[in-house]
Amino acid sequence: MAHEIVDGSSMQRALTRITYEIIEQNKGVENLVFVGIKTRGVYLAERLAKRLNQLENVEIPVGALDITLYRDDRHIPDHHKEPTVKTSSLGIDINDKHVILVDDVLFTGRTVRAALDALMDMGRPQQISLAVLVDRGHRELPIRPDFVGKNIPTAMNETVHVAVEEYDGHEDITIEHHE
Repeated sequence: MAHEIVDGSSMQRALTRITYEIIEQNKGVENLVFVGIKTRGVYLAERLAKRLNQLENVEIPVGALDITLYRDDRHIPDHHKEPTVKTSSLGIDINDKHVILVDDVLFTGRTVRAALDALMDMGRPQQISLAVLVDRGHRELPIRPDFVGKNIPTAMNETVHVAVEEYDGHEDITIEHHE
């Protein structure tokens, strides 16, 4: 059974804080693009872009990245589904841009590694930063986020779920304990 650890309004505050940190560390919003890792990372990237627009009155392009084909563990069936081939086009230009890669949960780092491979196949960004809503630890690769909404230490037998209104119909972050 999953129990809620972060409610929707706390999620919104975390995203707002990330937005301010992006503006501050980037010394403005020049040359920025957001790239969300499907599925929930895309909705989070769109929200960051919208919040940034409210704060700085500038439109930041948002791309959606499907990393299915780049996963090094894709031979393991995920929820009994085979990986599907989807378009590799981001719909935005990342050449010479500061790409902020957005995902919901950072765990082992393998998803981010796959996303970096995919991005490099699509262009040559000037810089890539990583923004995650939840960092749960247990890294297997030398990857660390630049922007973190919540650090939530977890056990290996736990799963962190991020729910977003646009996809799940409700908002929260829950932890599920597996025996």
